[in-house]
Amino acid sequence: TSSRDRLWEMVDADWMECLRREPVESLLMLPSGCVQDHWPSSLQEFILTARSLVLPREQKSPQSFLPNSRVASIGTVLAQGMNSKKKHEIEALSGIVDAIARSRGAKTVVDVGSGQGYLAQALSFEYQLAVIAIDASSHHASVTNTRAERIKKHYAAKCVEKQQFKVPRTVTCHVLSSDTLAAVTLDACQDDHGEHITETNNCNQSIPQIEQPNHSIPQLVLAGLHACGDLSVNMLRVFVSCEQVQALVSVGCCYNLLSEDTDTCPGFPISKAAKSSKLVLGKSIRDLACQSAERWRNLTKEMALQNFDIHAFRAAFQMVLEKYFPEVSRLSPSIGRQGKALRRQRLRKVMESHLAMGKADDLSYPNCKEQNMNTDGSLPTEPTAPKGAVECCSNELCTGDTYSTSAVVGSSISRVNVGPSDTNLDECCKLTLFKDFTISGLGRLGCGFVEDVNLLEIWKDVQHFTEFIGPFWCLRAALGPLVETYILLDRLLFLQEQGSAVEASLFPLFDPAMSPRNMALVAWKLTGDPLEPSHGNASHA
Repeated sequence: TSSRDRLWEMVDADWMECLRREPVESLLMLPSGCVQDHWPSSLQEFILTARSLVLPREQKSPQSFLPNSRVASIGTVLAQGMNSKKKHEIEALSGIVDAIARSRGAKTVVDVGSGQGYLAQALSFEYQLAVIAIDASSHHASVTNTRAERIKKHYAAKCVEKQQFKVPRTVTCHVLSSDTLAAVTLDACQDDHGEHITETNNCNQSIPQIEQPNHSIPQLVLAGLHACGDLSVNMLRVFVSCEQVQALVSVGCCYNLLSEDTDTCPGFPISKAAKSSKLVLGKSIRDLACQSAERWRNLTKEMALQNFDIHAFRAAFQMVLEKYFPEVSRLSPSIGRQGKALRRQRLRKVMESHLAMGKADDLSYPNCKEQNMNTDGSLPTEPTAPKGAVECCSNELCTGDTYSTSAVVGSSISRVNVGPSDTNLDECCKLTLFKDFTISGLGRLGCGFVEDVNLLEIWKDVQHFTEFIGPFWCLRAALGPLVETYILLDRLLFLQEQGSAVEASLFPLFDPAMSPRNMALVAWKLTGDPLEPSHGNASHA
């Protein structure tokens, strides 16, 4: 809504006048704290100050933090289904979890928000740890079980001695509170039966504490790779309150899904220090915490311009909703990853175009005329929506239903004149893409037929401020790492406020360019021989 509400007018006018004239390459470096000498001094100070307050994000070796850790390289069988990002994360995180578990004498790890079980299986087969994998999706549990049995056969076949390999035990549970997570975890540790299916929404359920030492419940380590929203926070609360949990390794994600400003058990803030500041972030700012300076500076100019276009399309689409679907607009609807789907659609068209012209090695983006050319060299007047091109937030591909639902709407806006002209070819190209975006978005929202939707008029209104979108979003992105730092420090302080019995640190475990949410929160209870981390490579509040 930033473009629709003209929020850039709240920014210093000299800043915006300066930045709108800057080359895209300079704007992309702005979130990394790079400034230009000719910028207003107040702008330079703002950018440099914001950057100076951010936690260091450069990846460190796990051995620099825990000298006794080892990182096992994941083989092809265990890595099946993982992309390079996931493989990188699993290798680094599993090594840290193993080192923590061995140091604390824990042989059981609880993988919270386990997904398809990649971390759980690495810990089971590479490090021979007993693992309980908790996830809200029964489908994920099924995938985890099937995949683990297949991996088990491979490991058993190559093992000379008859070694017993244990597969991760899966628990399906909607974890809505730390009490639920604690109850399910301890129950799973006491029960040797197969898969658990547990559903509860009782936020007031008491945590089952063991009054007398119970040797049937082992010492536990909680681990979570990008556990979404409050789930990462619930892990912290269970670590503090449950005596069986000796250590915690958590990499958070999806800060926009954190609960905030609630009476009981908010996801943010959780520390006494942060609560005393009475700072309220709100969903928009928490969402900003997911911005990555590394990803911004690694964008090409072409991809950056496409990103800016997507923001313009979304702002214009909101204007469509407000004018033609006011009831829907008031609900602040989410239309999923329309921008990501549209970028993939554009790239697919580029690749097909170049393959047809025998230029497979040249994947640079064509000009608008090339991009809109039909195979016979003519320019189309109607965009063709690819089947199943829209990707949902759950990473599931929609069927063609998304576009078929909006086909009726599409027929009503097909009267928009998007014909070619040498003088307004770029505007024609963007209008066509905006039309694609709108058809898809209306379909996702289930909006029906509407007479005379005038997209041309709306797009003309938007065009007047498109030059401000890039600078404004880069300024917002510059605050993203700072907001994430504040949220992470809130979690670190929460653990440090527990007193001398708990040791806690933040550590940059992943390559931030590959995995932007790369800060691992590592904590353990000092109930025996303490770990000896190298504090020079970890962050303490």
